[in-house]
Amino acid sequence: MRIRTARVEELPLLQEIERAAGDPFREIGMAEIADDDPPPLEELAGYQRAGTAWVAVGADDRPVAYLVAERLDGCLHVEQVSVHPDHAHGGVGRSLLDHLAELARSQGVPALTLTTFTDVAWNAPYYERCGFRRLAEAELTPELRAVRECEAAHGLARWDRVCMRRDL
Repeated sequence: MRIRTARVEELPLLQEIERAAGDPFREIGMAEIADDDPPPLEELAGYQRAGTAWVAVGADDRPVAYLVAERLDGCLHVEQVSVHPDHAHGGVGRSLLDHLAELARSQGVPALTLTTFTDVAWNAPYYERCGFRRLAEAELTPELRAVRECEAAHGLARWDRVCMRRDL
Protein backbone atom coordinates (compact mmCIF):
# COMPACT_ATOMS: atom_id res chain seq x y z
CA MET A 1 0.00 0.00 0.00
CA ARG A 2 1.11 3.49 -0.80
CA ILE A 3 -0.03 6.48 1.26
CA ARG A 4 -0.65 9.86 -0.27
CA THR A 5 -2.76 12.96 0.19
CA ALA A 6 -6.42 12.52 -0.65
CA ARG A 7 -7.69 14.16 -3.82
CA VAL A 8 -10.92 16.13 -3.89
CA GLU A 9 -12.48 13.85 -6.49
CA GLU A 10 -11.90 10.87 -4.15
CA LEU A 11 -13.96 12.22 -1.27
CA PRO A 12 -17.08 10.23 -2.24
CA LEU A 13 -14.89 7.09 -2.14
CA LEU A 14 -13.93 7.96 1.43
CA GLN A 15 -17.61 8.00 2.30
CA GLU A 16 -17.97 4.54 0.72
CA ILE A 17 -15.01 3.26 2.75
CA GLU A 18 -16.58 4.69 5.91
CA ARG A 19 -19.92 2.99 5.24
CA ALA A 20 -18.24 -0.36 4.57
CA ALA A 21 -15.97 -0.03 7.62
CA GLY A 22 -19.06 0.54 9.76
CA ASP A 23 -20.65 -2.79 8.87
CA PRO A 24 -18.67 -4.89 11.40
CA PHE A 25 -20.18 -2.80 14.21
CA ARG A 26 -23.56 -4.32 13.38
CA GLU A 27 -22.16 -7.77 14.17
CA ILE A 28 -21.24 -6.73 17.73
CA GLY A 29 -24.57 -5.10 18.58
CA MET A 30 -23.68 -1.54 17.62
CA ALA A 31 -26.04 -1.09 14.67
CA GLU A 32 -26.36 2.63 15.39
CA ILE A 33 -22.66 3.04 14.62
CA ALA A 34 -22.97 0.95 11.46
CA ASP A 35 -25.93 3.06 10.34
CA ASP A 36 -24.32 6.42 11.15
CA ASP A 37 -23.79 8.60 8.11
CA PRO A 38 -20.21 9.11 6.94
CA PRO A 39 -18.74 12.59 7.23
CA PRO A 40 -20.36 14.98 4.75
CA LEU A 41 -18.39 15.84 1.63
CA GLU A 42 -17.98 19.44 2.85
CA GLU A 43 -16.33 18.21 6.06
CA LEU A 44 -14.00 15.86 4.19
CA ALA A 45 -13.19 18.68 1.76
CA GLY A 46 -12.11 20.82 4.71
CA TYR A 47 -9.58 18.19 5.77
CA GLN A 48 -8.45 17.77 2.18
CA ARG A 49 -7.94 21.53 1.73
CA ALA A 50 -6.07 21.70 5.04
CA GLY A 51 -3.73 18.92 3.88
CA THR A 52 -4.81 16.61 6.71
CA ALA A 53 -6.53 13.87 4.70
CA TRP A 54 -4.55 10.86 3.52
CA VAL A 55 -5.45 7.68 1.69
CA ALA A 56 -3.87 4.27 1.39
CA VAL A 57 -4.09 3.14 -2.21
CA GLY A 58 -3.57 -0.15 -3.99
CA ALA A 59 -1.69 -0.76 -7.23
CA ASP A 60 -4.61 0.81 -9.13
CA ASP A 61 -4.17 4.06 -7.12
CA ARG A 62 -7.72 3.67 -5.74
CA PRO A 63 -8.19 4.44 -2.01
CA VAL A 64 -8.89 1.46 0.25
CA ALA A 65 -8.48 3.34 3.54
CA TYR A 66 -8.25 6.89 4.79
CA LEU A 67 -7.25 9.01 7.76
CA VAL A 68 -8.27 12.57 8.55
CA ALA A 69 -6.72 14.61 11.34
CA GLU A 70 -6.82 18.06 12.87
CA ARG A 71 -4.68 20.10 15.22
CA LEU A 72 -5.93 19.89 18.78
CA ASP A 73 -4.16 21.25 21.85
CA GLY A 74 -0.85 21.32 19.98
CA CYS A 75 -1.13 17.70 18.87
CA LEU A 76 -2.46 16.02 15.76
CA HIS A 77 -5.81 14.46 16.56
CA VAL A 78 -6.94 11.46 14.50
CA GLU A 79 -10.50 12.40 13.72
CA GLN A 80 -11.15 9.26 11.70
CA VAL A 81 -9.23 6.32 10.33
CA SER A 82 -11.20 3.79 8.31
CA VAL A 83 -10.13 0.75 6.34
CA HIS A 84 -12.41 -1.01 3.88
CA PRO A 85 -13.13 -4.50 5.29
CA ASP A 86 -11.71 -6.10 2.13
CA HIS A 87 -8.32 -4.71 3.20
CA ALA A 88 -8.60 -5.11 6.98
CA HIS A 89 -6.01 -7.00 9.05
CA GLY A 90 -3.21 -6.21 6.62
CA GLY A 91 -1.54 -3.33 8.45
CA VAL A 92 -3.16 -0.59 6.37
CA GLY A 93 -4.58 1.31 9.34
CA ARG A 94 -1.28 1.08 11.20
CA SER A 95 0.54 2.37 8.11
CA LEU A 96 -1.74 5.40 8.00
CA LEU A 97 -1.14 6.06 11.72
CA ASP A 98 2.62 5.66 11.29
CA HIS A 99 2.53 8.04 8.32
CA LEU A 100 0.78 10.65 10.45
CA ALA A 101 3.23 10.08 13.31
CA GLU A 102 6.22 10.63 11.02
CA LEU A 103 4.67 13.80 9.62
CA ALA A 104 3.90 15.04 13.12
CA ARG A 105 7.48 14.33 14.27
CA SER A 106 8.87 16.26 11.32
CA GLN A 107 6.73 19.25 12.34
CA GLY A 108 7.73 19.07 16.01
CA VAL A 109 4.28 17.91 17.10
CA PRO A 110 4.63 16.07 20.43
CA ALA A 111 1.84 13.48 20.09
CA LEU A 112 -1.10 12.02 18.25
CA THR A 113 -4.44 11.80 20.04
CA LEU A 114 -7.76 10.12 19.30
CA THR A 115 -10.99 9.02 20.92
CA THR A 116 -12.38 5.53 20.46
CA PHE A 117 -14.55 2.76 21.82
CA THR A 118 -13.04 0.98 24.80
CA ASP A 119 -14.44 -2.51 24.27
CA VAL A 120 -14.30 -2.89 20.48
CA ALA A 121 -11.37 -5.11 19.47
CA TRP A 122 -10.43 -2.99 16.47
CA ASN A 123 -10.61 0.22 18.51
CA ALA A 124 -8.85 0.83 21.88
CA PRO A 125 -7.07 -2.56 22.06
CA TYR A 126 -5.86 -2.09 18.47
CA TYR A 127 -4.64 1.45 19.10
CA GLU A 128 -2.73 0.24 22.16
CA ARG A 129 -0.88 -2.17 19.88
CA CYS A 130 -0.12 0.85 17.65
CA GLY A 131 1.59 2.70 20.52
CA PHE A 132 -1.29 4.70 21.98
CA ARG A 133 -2.04 4.75 25.70
CA ARG A 134 -5.31 5.45 27.45
CA LEU A 135 -5.53 8.85 29.09
CA ALA A 136 -6.85 9.27 32.61
CA GLU A 137 -9.58 11.85 33.07
CA ALA A 138 -7.09 14.24 34.71
CA GLU A 139 -4.88 14.09 31.59
CA LEU A 140 -7.57 15.33 29.20
CA THR A 141 -6.85 18.68 27.60
CA PRO A 142 -9.60 21.27 27.13
CA GLU A 143 -10.03 20.48 23.44
CA LEU A 144 -10.14 16.72 24.07
CA ARG A 145 -12.86 17.36 26.66
CA ALA A 146 -14.76 19.36 24.03
CA VAL A 147 -14.44 16.46 21.58
CA ARG A 148 -15.86 14.08 24.19
CA GLU A 149 -18.77 16.46 24.85
CA CYS A 150 -19.52 16.64 21.12
CA GLU A 151 -19.39 12.84 20.88
CA ALA A 152 -21.78 12.53 23.83
CA ALA A 153 -24.19 14.95 22.15
CA HIS A 154 -24.02 12.72 19.06
CA GLY A 155 -25.03 9.70 21.17
CA LEU A 156 -21.64 8.01 21.42
CA ALA A 157 -21.63 8.13 25.24
CA ARG A 158 -23.99 5.15 25.16
CA TRP A 159 -20.85 2.99 24.86
CA ASP A 160 -17.63 3.29 26.85
CA ARG A 161 -15.14 5.55 25.12
CA VAL A 162 -11.63 6.63 25.92
CA CYS A 163 -9.15 9.31 24.85
CA MET A 164 -5.77 8.00 23.81
CA ARG A 165 -2.35 9.50 23.12
CA ARG A 166 0.73 8.34 21.23
CA ASP A 167 3.77 10.32 22.31
CA LEU A 168 6.26 10.93 19.51
